[in-house]
Amino acid sequence: MQDESERRQRLGEHVAPARLYAAIKARPFLGSVACSHDRLVAGSWHEIVLTYEVGACGIADGATFKATFKFYSDWALFQTADPSAANYVSAEYEAGPLLPGQSPATVQSLSVRFDQKGHERPFQKAVIVDVVDGYLNAGDRIVIRLGDRRAGGPGTRVQTFVEDGFRFRCYVDPLGTSRYVAVPGDPVIAIVAGPPERIQLGAPRFVAEGVVPPLTVALLDRWGNVARDLGGPLDIAATAEGREVYRRRHALPEQGWATLRVEDLPSVSGELRIGAARPGARDVAEGVAFVTGLADAPVPRALYGDLHVHAHDTVGTNSPAYNAAYARDVAGVDVYGYTANDFQITDEGWREGVAVTAGFDVPGRFVAYSVQEWCGSSTAGGDHQVLFLGDDPPGFPFNERGEHNRTFLWNESMGGTGVEVGRWPVEDLWAAYAHDPENHLIIPHVGGRRYIPDWHHPELERLVEIASAWGHFDWLYRDVIARGYRLGVCANGDEHRGRPGGGAPGVQVFGVRGG
Repeated sequence: MQDESERRQRLGEHVAPARLYAAIKARPFLGSVACSHDRLVAGSWHEIVLTYEVGACGIADGATFKATFKFYSDWALFQTADPSAANYVSAEYEAGPLLPGQSPATVQSLSVRFDQKGHERPFQKAVIVDVVDGYLNAGDRIVIRLGDRRAGGPGTRVQTFVEDGFRFRCYVDPLGTSRYVAVPGDPVIAIVAGPPERIQLGAPRFVAEGVVPPLTVALLDRWGNVARDLGGPLDIAATAEGREVYRRRHALPEQGWATLRVEDLPSVSGELRIGAARPGARDVAEGVAFVTGLADAPVPRALYGDLHVHAHDTVGTNSPAYNAAYARDVAGVDVYGYTANDFQITDEGWREGVAVTAGFDVPGRFVAYSVQEWCGSSTAGGDHQVLFLGDDPPGFPFNERGEHNRTFLWNESMGGTGVEVGRWPVEDLWAAYAHDPENHLIIPHVGGRRYIPDWHHPELERLVEIASAWGHFDWLYRDVIARGYRLGVCANGDEHRGRPGGGAPGVQVFGVRGG
């Protein structure tokens, strides 16, 4: 019923505001959200304005609107107590235009609050706006100011790490039933690195005498993000026993990450001091690394790994390809583990992540594994990683009999709302891989769900993770030793912020250097 005369003919005599039917039909049903910014420097201060224009659904008395973002973000926590202080968040109502015969909305006020667990993982952090005493019309607006500066505050501090597509996912409960639906069209912000402030050098701490150490160089901003598109010279020099044995001016890439891989250093006998400096850049601190040549070294050189790295397909930042490249080219990692939370990864996401990871695997240069993170709660054994070490396709998410090897199936792409239980408790996880322990390595760890050493499988569990971005867990190693378990140890990133191999500490979230 598009034409008004046709509509009146079909409905008969009736009363309705003029042209409102067509106006409502022309609006997106759930409304739309706009953001004042699409690019921000990591760790910078701003006032960010999110504007929600109410859709054809309207908003009922007592209903709610949410602007959410992912839980691992260390964006400064918002507050509503002091308008003149940092990170103050406000919400206000703006009436849209009325058509002849249309009544204005009756909403009396908006109430705003911030809740770190105000929605579902991964979009857990939420600015929540409640509609108080009245309804909103289609076309009205809710304006949220993150870091409202109108009372003299400094704004809000943006998250400290780079993200290609930081997004606010907004939800509306149009009928006031506490049933939320996502507003189409997430506002997306590119969060980029700031100017470089220091040079990071990555080299093996020891090598066998006569071995040439590889060197990875990266220029980082104040928050530990790799700078981009710098170009220009970088001087690298090395001394041994007080004598200069290497000096060369290198050129940084004009585009992309400000990184270098140096493979022409001299072989090492004794201790080699390596320094890197940016000519003429007084505000960029020099980088220093030391390499010791050992006559009795058991291997040619020390190797470094980060076997626990999340990408954006579960609860991490940026793509699997971005994270693998960062580990190799920025952090100088030798062995890498692309990790997916098993209950959250979709079948398609896992296939893509595994394929990308396999493409980075180059024997002798960069070894890349795919890793299932079994996410059982502590009462069932706690978090465990499963590294698929062999050349055959991983037996995940399904084994050859078609049984799924997840803890349970429960992700955003599920068609239903129930939980399909799989490998639970941890004995069922072991059962999935106990037939082939040589090609599977299970590593218990402390993360979102703490590992409890009441369980142990000596053939499958050959390492335990005792350090990550979550913290340092020497007490865990003491516990497993006291129980008589024979386990090696590893320190991984459990990286959620796109910086594997030693991600800089975040603020409020993941406050320990990982890797």
